[in-house]
Amino acid sequence: MKQFLLQIFTWWNGQTMGTRFFTWRKGIRVGDDEAGNIYYRDGADAHRWVIYNGVAEPTTVPPEWHGWLHRTVDVPPSESDYQPRAWQKPNRPNATGTPGAYRPRGSILTPETRPRATGDYDAWTPGN
Repeated sequence: MKQFLLQIFTWWNGQTMGTRFFTWRKGIRVGDDEAGNIYYRDGADAHRWVIYNGVAEPTTVPPEWHGWLHRTVDVPPSESDYQPRAWQKPNRPNATGTPGAYRPRGSILTPETRPRATGDYDAWTPGN
């Protein structure tokens, strides 16, 4: 029951009821990735979409599937012998809002102070 209500009232907890119905009606399963995301297209290949495994987090889509979803390549990785290029890094989820997020020196979330930079404000004092 909870999953049903989540599908009606939220879009970030997996597929919505509209997406579920559209996928049931027109979707042709193309493949899946190591994160458990499932990729679909319609019969005319006019639409391509992904059903996320869990929370809808686009950063879980690996580069090879990203290219297919955005029509950079025509053949999905499941139908080709895709090999990552040497310069492609493994997929990492978005760490924003987590303890693993990037916090530069001087951020209010780090104990370090920001180094002085040109353009920093110097308060005016009388007599100078």
